Amino acid sequence: MPVAFEQPAPLALLFLAWICRGYVMSFRLGGEVGMNTTGITLLGLGPGGAELITREAWRVLETSSEVYLRTLEHPAVKGLPAQLVLHSFDELYEQVESFEEVYRQITERVLELGKRPGGVVYAVPGHPYIAEATCPEIARRAKLENIPLRLIEGLSFVEPIFSLLGVDPFPQTALVDALELAARHTPPFPPSAPALIAQIYSRQIASEVKLSLMAVYPDDHPVMLVHAAGTAQASVQRLALYEIDRSREIGLLTSLYVPPLSPGASFEALQELIARLRAPDGCPWDREQSHQSLRPHLLEEAYEALAALDANNPQAMCEEFGDLLLQIVLHAQIASEYGEFSMTDVLQGIHAKIVSRHPHVFGDLRLKDVDGVLQNWEKLKAAERAANGKGESSLLDGVPLALPALAQADQYQRRAARVRFDWSEIEGVIAKVREELEELLAATDAQRRAEELGDLLFAVVNLARWYDVDAESALRQANARFRARFAQLESAARDKGGSVAELTPEEMDAIWQAAKRRSEPGA
Repeated sequence: MPVAFEQPAPLALLFLAWICRGYVMSFRLGGEVGMNTTGITLLGLGPGGAELITREAWRVLETSSEVYLRTLEHPAVKGLPAQLVLHSFDELYEQVESFEEVYRQITERVLELGKRPGGVVYAVPGHPYIAEATCPEIARRAKLENIPLRLIEGLSFVEPIFSLLGVDPFPQTALVDALELAARHTPPFPPSAPALIAQIYSRQIASEVKLSLMAVYPDDHPVMLVHAAGTAQASVQRLALYEIDRSREIGLLTSLYVPPLSPGASFEALQELIARLRAPDGCPWDREQSHQSLRPHLLEEAYEALAALDANNPQAMCEEFGDLLLQIVLHAQIASEYGEFSMTDVLQGIHAKIVSRHPHVFGDLRLKDVDGVLQNWEKLKAAERAANGKGESSLLDGVPLALPALAQADQYQRRAARVRFDWSEIEGVIAKVREELEELLAATDAQRRAEELGDLLFAVVNLARWYDVDAESALRQANARFRARFAQLESAARDKGGSVAELTPEEMDAIWQAAKRRSEPGA
């Protein structure tokens, strides 16, 4: 027989419906926002007017009595549900000196509001996690403090910007904050990839961003300012990089799109190129190379770079520095293949070393002048040697034994001078040169003469250091002058129908002196 169920009383039905409604609302709002609960709802308002607010976000706003806005300066605000009481943190932007402090105070206030009965709805432009400093930190802190959290997605500014530009941001577009970029000396992204720079909210910020970009990009590099994406006033302004801070359309909703330079205009592109050469289907010659086989090439490229420096030829410098960098990247690629180290290890290592050895730049240490920097440098290196178990090693141990002799002597003398093992006046240095010359002239056998000649050269290098002249470069320049003048001597001899050996000493001297005069500055 069928079982008969007793019909519940009307009051019981109402009570059951009320309970079920509570469960439904709790489920709809994540169980975290209600009159008797605590919690934080992070809500994205989208990039433009209220029509771009998601349905989920709209339901939350419709069922809330108040909302805390990071800023009222957003197109969607005027279209929010009428019953909402709007609070904002705009006053902090006027009262507090830095954005970091503004965001810190907003974070603390939202966390505090999230602990009260009913919690808080905190709404921000766009998406809570896209170009938004407060929400990720609020979420991190809420987790640590066991405050319930709900995320309401929103359309970010990125989608309408790329719709206006008509480009796909994948696979390489860099997303950059204008304030971070403005504080840097060079861009933090490879110029071979496009970049979208958000929050170009003033012409001052545009000017600072421009200066950072122009460290890498040509002044006339074509770029695009995107204004008010996601609104009816959206527009794209195409102009040269140097012109961006002249735009009168810049406002709170302005971003900058920077198209890439050539595909090979980045360090990453060079690494990929070298890896391709070393790949199984790459270049047979490159694949056969090792650290040792490349050693002569590294030395040769270093000397060719020095020759470009000696000639003060920027075009040659550019080319030779590239050849030298090729050798470095090739060695790093080989090391990576053998599991020795990677280019990342190289970069991280030199980065850490530079930062640790410049506490007067990256720390709180105050140094008066170059002498103070050099003395502190030696203290830091001594501490490094002690940490590496080399506390008893010599101050001169770090000078490479493979350096050319003049350069090695210069380095020895400079290191000794850092610990004040040096002459107090240049007169002492000059006297030492004269003393070593007299001792050379007084030497009576070959071995003694060789020793004294070495001492004389060492003393001359020291004199060059005191004159702030690099002895190695000075000798290389002297060699170049000798070569050029000797070439003129040979040319004059050929004009006479003979060779240099056939010239008389007087003829040689006359031609040589004429060549010297022609090579003098202003000749």
